[in-house]
Amino acid sequence: MPRYDYRCRSCGDTFEISRPMAESAAPAACPAGHEDTVKLLSTVAVGGLSKSGPGPASAPSAGGGGGCCGGGCCG
Repeated sequence: MPRYDYRCRSCGDTFEISRPMAESAAPAACPAGHEDTVKLLSTVAVGGLSKSGPGPASAPSAGGGGGCCGGGCCG
């Protein structure tokens, strides 16, 4: 179940609530009981190594090698 971060405007406390995505827009009271809260924008960090290769894939090099403009069809 996704977790959503909130901040209470009354006491300044930051807290998180686990709830279904269908309820993501529902209001949330802070643990101290205040109703004036705001949902925060959460960030997600993804990392680690692939099991299929020795390390992360390298970024493709710029230019040439296909596509409309990279293949020379743009005049």
